[in-house]
Amino acid sequence: MKVSRVMTVALAAGFTAAAPAQAQVSYKDMADALHAVMESDRTVYTRMVVNRLQNEEKVIKASEHFKDDKALPLPAQMFRFGSEMVAEKKKSFSYSLQSLWPVNRQNAPKTALEKKGLEAVAKEGGKPFYGEETLGKTKYFTAIYADKAVAPACVTCHNDHKDSPRKDFKIGQTMGGVVIRIPMK
Repeated sequence: MKVSRVMTVALAAGFTAAAPAQAQVSYKDMADALHAVMESDRTVYTRMVVNRLQNEEKVIKASEHFKDDKALPLPAQMFRFGSEMVAEKKKSFSYSLQSLWPVNRQNAPKTALEKKGLEAVAKEGGKPFYGEETLGKTKYFTAIYADKAVAPACVTCHNDHKDSPRKDFKIGQTMGGVVIRIPMK
């Protein structure tokens, strides 16, 4: 059975179809579904907008100072803007882009589980990392997925950035991770 993007998001949000047994979605399945949508949107923006317009057609560049430069927002910025909008609208989950080698220090791991997960996805590549952690008084299911360089624009931006602690990324390498955190009930 083919599941549409709308159905994937609905399932990820915890909505169930009128099924005889009122099927529930596990935290892992919810995180996996959310990540599938996030990864797809991020890859499409990176390849079909930023890489195409900046690197292939040389029409407009992407810049962390996109407003002042009249440029495209970087893929990481688009991701953060989406995360901030979700945080404003819905408190049922959060997500962020982090790295062991962040260009922006605010994207470094903040908890022991985030660091362990980022180390695991950097080592394993395609295998997600799952764990549970308590922050404040809330217990969370935390999932971390590899964020890979999907286009030349990724590699060039990170390798050439003055604040980048690592300058040897290649296409297909894990550059960081997507951290999804879901409160457990």
